[in-house]
Amino acid sequence: MNLTTQQLLLAIAGMVVVTYGIRLSFLVFGHRLAFPHWLERSLRYVPAAVLTALIVPMALAPQGDIELTLANAYLPGTLAAGALAFFTRRTLLAIIGGFVVYGLWRWLM
Repeated sequence: MNLTTQQLLLAIAGMVVVTYGIRLSFLVFGHRLAFPHWLERSLRYVPAAVLTALIVPMALAPQGDIELTLANAYLPGTLAAGALAFFTRRTLLAIIGGFVVYGLWRWLM
């Protein structure tokens, strides 16, 4: 299916309206919401879960097929960033460390 520029712009505009409409509703009506304590505690883990759901498939299958070989530089970079984040609890260090390992792995392989 070939989309025209107008259809593509209309789809993007629709996504913008839906995305910011949902976010705006929480800003406008958020003071009226009362979540149970257990839900508030569990929502703290949503960003890490979403990030993991996005990163792990990319690291395991960068070209669409699972690639568990030495040529896959994403895998050691991701593992290094995850280990640094887990042990140091420093986000910037984990990001930089992951990129350094990824870059060195690509350079060496």
